[in-house]
Amino acid sequence: MAVTPPDTYGRAVYLPAAGTLVVADLHVGRAAATNAGILLDERRDLLDRLTATIAATKPDTVVFAGDLCHRFGAPSDRTAGTVRALAGAVRAAGARPIAVAGNHDTGLEGVWPGPVHDAYHLDGGTLVCHGHEAPAADAERYVCGHLHPAIEVEGRKRDCFLWTPAGYRGRPTLVLPAFSTFAAGLRIERRDAVDSPLVPDLDAVRPGVVDDEAGQPPRGDAGETLWFPPLADLRPYLRR
Repeated sequence: MAVTPPDTYGRAVYLPAAGTLVVADLHVGRAAATNAGILLDERRDLLDRLTATIAATKPDTVVFAGDLCHRFGAPSDRTAGTVRALAGAVRAAGARPIAVAGNHDTGLEGVWPGPVHDAYHLDGGTLVCHGHEAPAADAERYVCGHLHPAIEVEGRKRDCFLWTPAGYRGRPTLVLPAFSTFAAGLRIERRDAVDSPLVPDLDAVRPGVVDDEAGQPPRGDAGETLWFPPLADLRPYLRR
């Protein structure tokens, strides 16, 4: 990540210099808390979209940037099975799964098949964290989740990335949209600030609208992220 937004794929970002795919906020178990959970096999949905994204980007490492689980405390048996299945799908694709803890992940260590990190350094100087608290380590650039950012465009609420070349500690910072399609999106145009130290100036961020269909991985050019000017420039044209 330099002075232009990084390459994204659906609701994820692939960082070629580090050979790493990053996804955030899968919130496993969230679908069961909604009426939609009756109609959707959450595990199948997450696995299908994740494996399609891995197949398209071919990473060496996949980092889950926090809030793998939705429910605070010990995950249910179903959630635990889905979390392990996600790690298994990454390994089956020839990549290494890495878990970073989010504020919801108080029980993740008991079900994740490996260590759970507070933050994770990638080759090339990128630090992946969840974004609910300030990371202890300095880095050249930051990638996080936590906010579930969204923006209303032409009357439709759309999940989005947030990117700024001078974000946390004046470094390039990218906030990912929730990989879960059931996580409530936070409409950034209605806010003057957000609950993350990694976004000190919301008006400075550029929203990148996710151009997917009901969370499906993009096919060809259809999945290109639509980058907008900084939020400060957009506000006069957006309803709050």
